[in-house]
Amino acid sequence: MTQEGEAVRPGGDLVERLAAEDLGHLSQAELAARIDLLELEIARTRTHMAKVADHRRAAELLFRSPV
Repeated sequence: MTQEGEAVRPGGDLVERLAAEDLGHLSQAELAARIDLLELEIARTRTHMAKVADHRRAAELLFRSPV
């Protein structure tokens, strides 16, 4: 745990490492490929977020107090 009480991911945060990576040595084609891959990962993450939200809504409906 960090001082703020947040869990630390093993091996550090990959997104932070990607953001800090020097892109100067990459060609335009390599940069385009990197963007394509990152956009696919963003779509995958958004899909997972939607599934998690749906699961949470279903759980809240199941466990809510009767009115």
